[in-house]
Amino acid sequence: MNSRTAFTRPGVVAAVAVLMLMGLIVGSLVLLGQQSDAVAAPPVTREALGDADGVIRAEGAVSVFDDVPAVSNLDSDLLAAVRAAADAAAQDGVPMHVNSGWRSAAYQQVLQQEAVEQYGSAEEAARWVATPENSEHVSGDAVDLGPLTAQDWLAQRGAEFGLCQIYANERWHFELRPAAAANGCPVMYDNPTTDPRTQR
Repeated sequence: MNSRTAFTRPGVVAAVAVLMLMGLIVGSLVLLGQQSDAVAAPPVTREALGDADGVIRAEGAVSVFDDVPAVSNLDSDLLAAVRAAADAAAQDGVPMHVNSGWRSAAYQQVLQQEAVEQYGSAEEAARWVATPENSEHVSGDAVDLGPLTAQDWLAQRGAEFGLCQIYANERWHFELRPAAAANGCPVMYDNPTTDPRTQR
C-alpha cells in the first residue's frame, strides 16, 4: 500500500478531518479568550456615573420639583404623591428634598458593591441595598426623602398621600401605597431581606 492509498481510505480521512476540526476549535477558543481578556471592562464606579443614571451628588441639592432623571423617572403616581406631600409639608414649614430616587441598574450595582465593601458581606449588605433586578429604585417605585424633619413629617402624615415607609431600618425610603389614605400604611418589613419582593 502506498501513501496515496492510505490517505484515501475513509477511516484515515475521517481521522484527519476530526484532528483538523479539533485544532480549529481549540484555536478559536484561545483567540476568543484572549479577546475577552482584552476587552473586559473595568468595574463601574460611582465617579463614572452621572445625572443620567439618577446620581445625586450633594444631599439636599435636588428638589422634588426638579426635572432631573432621579426625580422625573419616578413612577408618575409616586411623583405626584411626593409633590403633593411636599407642598403640604412646606405649608407646615417643613422642607422636603430627594436624596435618591430613580436609579439606573448600573448605579444600583455600584451601590450594592459599595455596601458589600462597607458591611463586609453580601448577606449583610442585602439588609440595606437590593440587587438591580429587585430594587424598587430601579423600577422608579421608591424614593429616599430628607431631611430628618421631612421624614418625621411623613411618618405622621405621609399616609394621607399614600406615602409609606417600607423598611423599619430605612426611615428615608418611601413607596406609594394608595390604600394608605383610607387604611393607614402596612406593617413595615424589618429590612429589605424580609421583603418578599427582594426574593423574586
